[in-house]
Amino acid sequence: MTAATPMMAQYLEIKAQYPDALLFYRMGDFYELFFDDAAAAAEALDIALTKRGKHAGDDIPMCGVPVHAAEGYLLTLIRKGFRVAVCEQMESPAEAKKRGAKSVVRRDVVRLVTPGTLTEETLLEARRHNYLVALAELRGDWALAWTDISTGAFHVMPLAQARIGAELARLAPSEVLATDAAEATLRPVLDDLGLQATPLGRASFDSAGAETRLTALYGVASLVPYGDFSRPELSAMGAIVDYLDITQKGKLPRLAPPRRDAVSRLMQIDAATRRNLELTHGMAGGRAGALLATIDRTVTAGGARLLERRLTAPSCDLATIRARQDAVTWALDHADTAAALRDALRAVPDVERALSRLSLDRAGPRDLAALRGALIQAEALSSRLGGVDLPAHLAAERAALAGHDDLLGTLDAALVAEPPLLARDGGFVASGYDADLDAARELRDEGRGVIARMQREYIENTGIGSLKIKHNNVLGYFIETTATHAERMMSPPLSETFIHRQTTANQVRFTTLALSELETRILNAGSQALEIEKRIFAALAAAVLDAAGPLGTLAAALAEFDLATALADLARAEDWTCPRVDESRVFAVEGGRHPVVERALRAQGGAPFIANDCTLAPDGDGAALELLTGPNMAGKSTYLRQNALIAILAQMGAYVPARSAHLGIVSQIFSRVGASDDLARGRSTFMVEMVETAAILNQADDRALVILDEIGRGTATYDGLSIAWATLEHLHEVNRVRGLFATHYHELTTLAATLPGVRNATVAVKEWEGEVIFLHEVRPGAADRSYGVQVAQLAGLPPAVVARAKSVLEALEQGERDRPTPKALIDDLPLFAAVAEAAPQPSGPSPIESRLAEIAPDEMTPRDALQALYDLKALAAK
Repeated sequence: MTAATPMMAQYLEIKAQYPDALLFYRMGDFYELFFDDAAAAAEALDIALTKRGKHAGDDIPMCGVPVHAAEGYLLTLIRKGFRVAVCEQMESPAEAKKRGAKSVVRRDVVRLVTPGTLTEETLLEARRHNYLVALAELRGDWALAWTDISTGAFHVMPLAQARIGAELARLAPSEVLATDAAEATLRPVLDDLGLQATPLGRASFDSAGAETRLTALYGVASLVPYGDFSRPELSAMGAIVDYLDITQKGKLPRLAPPRRDAVSRLMQIDAATRRNLELTHGMAGGRAGALLATIDRTVTAGGARLLERRLTAPSCDLATIRARQDAVTWALDHADTAAALRDALRAVPDVERALSRLSLDRAGPRDLAALRGALIQAEALSSRLGGVDLPAHLAAERAALAGHDDLLGTLDAALVAEPPLLARDGGFVASGYDADLDAARELRDEGRGVIARMQREYIENTGIGSLKIKHNNVLGYFIETTATHAERMMSPPLSETFIHRQTTANQVRFTTLALSELETRILNAGSQALEIEKRIFAALAAAVLDAAGPLGTLAAALAEFDLATALADLARAEDWTCPRVDESRVFAVEGGRHPVVERALRAQGGAPFIANDCTLAPDGDGAALELLTGPNMAGKSTYLRQNALIAILAQMGAYVPARSAHLGIVSQIFSRVGASDDLARGRSTFMVEMVETAAILNQADDRALVILDEIGRGTATYDGLSIAWATLEHLHEVNRVRGLFATHYHELTTLAATLPGVRNATVAVKEWEGEVIFLHEVRPGAADRSYGVQVAQLAGLPPAVVARAKSVLEALEQGERDRPTPKALIDDLPLFAAVAEAAPQPSGPSPIESRLAEIAPDEMTPRDALQALYDLKALAAK
């Protein structure tokens, strides 16, 4: 058996340390992958799988990707579920040879790339967070910590196990850290959200070790200034820091001091409700059709991320809600100022992510330029807002826009207007910033001019007009004169300066100390200039990181101004109103609309959206439930969803799509609208519906808003009716919620007479010549029928099927009235006949039609016309 080559031995040693990751092994200008890694990567990336040498007698599979294009390949691999260990060359081949001719270049893994640890601009969505979360459990108490290392955000929250799914759904993390035991406990929750946990050992979650790691990270003796954290909270935060230390190889990112969030301060929205309401993702999975995409008018990446955070976590704190509303109202009332702010904000780069890349030493000159641009715009915004009377929420942010003059001056003086992407490319430091750099560049770029000036100087000093400075590969730079000047050049005082090097038949060649030094400087000028620029880059990066705290505050302020002006722009353009939010339990909306559906109708150029009122007025602490009936396609689901969305928008601090709205604080929103099956977990549509309904009945409190659509429809009629009946009673008597309950079980409408908190409403329709016309208006009262057959006809069912359905429906309704036995009903209705009856054909004109055919209106007197009307009336009565 052939022994492994030194290079392959090195590869196998490094690979053994990262068995669960693909190893990107740097070889010159390529990252190479070998063995199973190569086969997996070639398939995932759709690149060629080749061979290189042999190991243990077998060919070694190999593939590779260029270093300069590696980010795109990394993104593909991460999205397909791989982790990648990036192994770099830690020295040059020339340095390796100094240790011996056959020495292998020293290599080591500098970073483990995982979904939750991305920072590169090309690997991230600018307008979305990329969260890494950790779940910790100690003696039955749970905590959730999360960070976005691309922005530095770091949060922690104590919570009950039942709330974990809802919070993970809110954060939509890219990666979840947990112990094996915690992962096993939470497997159903993770499966439901499509998440796969990254296992960490218990040592990573040790709370004592976590406290040590956190105090070292922030350079403090105690975490008390940041909060009184529980042991589970420390465990979760410590696991994140330990994982970052592992994946970033000791180079920890800039993390803001940990901030504790409380579940009680946020509206609780579970995973099923988020899906049903399409808050951030449409049913197809993308942003299209989601509320977030519909309302997003932000012009900065930071503002867009703030909007998503607010939408996914509406506040339950009345003071916070009103402060945010005041900011939007100010922007509406000061339209010119707000427009000027938005124009300036459009030029603001992503400060948070530039800071993060600098802290991880993954930044380039463009990140410094981005920060310079942000500071320039912040200065312009600060000047524009000088003397403006701002609401308290924005006044606090205005102070963060100023006070960065020194850093801005440094960056502005140091950087060119449009620097290159990478520091190693050079050319990003402005001329005049560093004298040594300018001199090195002059030698590098203008070597001939410098030599020419030296030649003129020597001609003046010697008085020899034919003196030349030349260059060849043997002597390098040298001074040459004709042989006639040789004696003069080699005699004092010129011989003290000019050193003889070579004599030929017709020329004599000399050098000087100055020329030798200049030659060395010219030859080294390029690398010297690059080294100087790298030192300047490091100094600028250090200056920026020294100001990371104020810059983080600046980024938050820019996002707040962006969001306030964006929501004002939305409210003005869409005719939205400021809701009145208070501590009551009222839910009163006049002229409410569904923002996504309204936008879609407008884009299609169709009929305008029909606005509807919704009033839920509980008596004391009792329930307030609206029982909604009406046919399919009449707009019941839209009506249900729009009122839930109005509550969410109101409590995130935005205006709402309505003429007016008065909303008491909503603590929870539950939605069971449009459930589908879950084949992967062996659950039918009805089972999914029952699981979601059970969660509502078990968790909803008296400040919850519940919207339920067609509970019980997935099983037998009487089973479904009994479940819907009992559910409505439980919501009324036990949960005492505010809610909307849509159903086709008309029998439920009788509950309005016995349950004081229930009132009936229906979606109005009109029948015209056997067809149903949807008015999309919600009115008090109950529907008298479901119009299912008419809706089927609109959907395009064959006429024979529609006609047969009508006859079956008549028989069923007659049978219900006559209360036949099931056997008699089945015998009377041959529902399983192999061939459906043809649609009945009219045998001839009716008596009314015959009489109408006889009438000649132009020949009739008024008396004749009146008599004809009496005749028709009599025929109709037969």
